[in-house]
Amino acid sequence: MKAVKKPRWHDFVLLLVLILIAFVFLYPLLFALQSAFKSNGEILKNPISLPTSLYVQNFRDLFEQSDFFTAIVHSVLLTVVSEVLIIFIVPMAAYAIDRRPSRFTGLLYTFFLAGMMVPFHLYMFPLFKEMKFFHIFGTMAGPVVSYIAGSVSFGTLLYCSFLKTVPLEIEEAARIDGCSPFKTFWRVTFPLLGPCTGSMVILNGLGIWNDYLMPYLVLPSGKAKTITVEIASFVGQYTARWDIVFAGTIISIVPALLIFLMFQKYFVKGITAGGAKG
Repeated sequence: MKAVKKPRWHDFVLLLVLILIAFVFLYPLLFALQSAFKSNGEILKNPISLPTSLYVQNFRDLFEQSDFFTAIVHSVLLTVVSEVLIIFIVPMAAYAIDRRPSRFTGLLYTFFLAGMMVPFHLYMFPLFKEMKFFHIFGTMAGPVVSYIAGSVSFGTLLYCSFLKTVPLEIEEAARIDGCSPFKTFWRVTFPLLGPCTGSMVILNGLGIWNDYLMPYLVLPSGKAKTITVEIASFVGQYTARWDIVFAGTIISIVPALLIFLMFQKYFVKGITAGGAKG
């Protein structure tokens, strides 16, 4: 039986540093939570104080003074539709690149990776012109197509790296049993990519849910857009309803937190496998 190793002084120092780092990351969430139950005057008077009472008028004003329910529906639709199409398209692209190596697929893989080097603001205006050409600017299809295209580069890298951990013998056995390549991928290979898929769902889902720029620029003005855009509308040049802003922020955090809790067991495994095999 191994002797229990006694903690040394630097272990306590490391623990203290980790607690401080955790507090730095958690404090904005705690600040938003306490501010969501304070009046606007109370926030401006003493931002860091605890609420003197459970003030819930913020949440009523949020729905009464904006079309926040429609914004929630738009955010859910953009996130769910984009996620479903991403998980349907990107794994198949990675599977074809990894399992059919050739000069063309190698160039295609390099082209996808090169897309990660180009910042969004560099191709933003050409992208909008392209959306107008295909008549999807000002519609829900515009952001969806943009999110799918934006996920291809990193998604292909992640799935190609994870596919190297899947034995080819399993797919060969499925083909001997009469499965087509399409059925082999979806019935045999794809279920083994659970950690990678979980990582994609978390990374893309949180990014789409919290995105502000694309819905703000692409969706039609004068109408409800998404949660982040509606929340930002309460902050003006001369006045700001911080009570409503924090109330909307807390509501927007709940779905994102649920997504992470559902897929967190796959997240670390998927990222670790992708980094190790890349």
